[in-house]
Amino acid sequence: MIFYSLGICIYAGAVHVASLFNRKARLLIKGHRQIFSTLKEQADSSASYLWFHASSLGEFEQGRPIIERIHKSHPECKILLTFFSPSGYEVRKDYKGADIVCYIPFDIPSSVNRFLDSIKIEKAFFIKYEFWPNFLRGLKKRGIDTYSISSIFRENQLFFKWYGKSYARALTCFKHLFVQDRGSKDLLKKIGITNVSIVGDTRCDRVLEVAAASKQYPIIEKFVNGSPTFIAGSSWAPDEELFIPYFLGKKDWKMIIAPHEIHEEHLIQIEGLLGEGTSVRLSQATLENVGKYSALIIDCFGMLSSLYRYGHIAYIGGGFGVGIHNVLEAAVFDIPVLFGPNNQRFREAQELKRLKGGFEITDDYSLRILIDKFISDPAFLKKAGKNAGDYVRSSSGTSDQILGEIGLD
Repeated sequence: MIFYSLGICIYAGAVHVASLFNRKARLLIKGHRQIFSTLKEQADSSASYLWFHASSLGEFEQGRPIIERIHKSHPECKILLTFFSPSGYEVRKDYKGADIVCYIPFDIPSSVNRFLDSIKIEKAFFIKYEFWPNFLRGLKKRGIDTYSISSIFRENQLFFKWYGKSYARALTCFKHLFVQDRGSKDLLKKIGITNVSIVGDTRCDRVLEVAAASKQYPIIEKFVNGSPTFIAGSSWAPDEELFIPYFLGKKDWKMIIAPHEIHEEHLIQIEGLLGEGTSVRLSQATLENVGKYSALIIDCFGMLSSLYRYGHIAYIGGGFGVGIHNVLEAAVFDIPVLFGPNNQRFREAQELKRLKGGFEITDDYSLRILIDKFISDPAFLKKAGKNAGDYVRSSSGTSDQILGEIGLD
């Protein structure tokens, strides 16, 4: 693993250079400089911590149901939460469910040892795609039980290549791997990893909880006012260029657009596609004026998971670029979910497609054909929505199963 560690050192150096002109890299370096001072100031030297590590916000949401169940059943437990990406840390650095929140250091042996010497870890949980060999070896050397949560494995990953054997050996450091599907378990078996359970996706537990506690917004209700409503969540420009022209011709429908990025340039671009006088930003909407617009642009964060309750059809962005965002947040409200073609890596999307609760859109023609079908056939729309919701409900209970197996139920 010498070459691996050298590669991490080179990566860390590249991030330092990038921080001179890239905001995300700058935030990452700033956060790394605070890791050990944070641990020194906040860690209780007489206590042991359950350590949860997530790459970013999406992975955190998979670990969150487990963290919150532990708080409920074992309030005495202390939680350390770490992130790799600023997009996770910056949003959840004040998360009340953790006693300490910070970045994970780069996976360099010296940093690993310093980190593990700075805080007493009782158990460690690495979520989904987080496999850091030096950390895993360091934890095992210290006798700390380490688990992989909601992980997914694919044949094209390094673990399963002839030249990835040394990397695959890091997986033996896990006491148990809780994977999402049969394919992952079968792949791990081929390389001798058998301490594996198929449990599904913990996010199903989370979105059910969020849906049950979802907020009602009088201004959204005033905007919708009983009209059929299309909701686009975490949309990007390629997504908006597809659905906005379609719905401009559907005067009896309302559109709620919650873009993934809400900087001014993007908001102006959306308004340009919508045309003058058809839309209003939430920040400028009032109960008196919102009803006259056909489109509402959500120019803030934190509302999306509750907004889906007002929808009849949902579109989840990212499928024409980085990959789709969270489809479960919409599906839980019994509405069909549409998304772009970059969805192959997302098990929940594949299952929703199989069950006919989720639908892949490849261009404006496929979008038009599908939504025309929804509009002309209410029974088809209702059935698709029920298929989506049933999938989420049938997949719940994962968090309790994991905690039961590790003795923290």
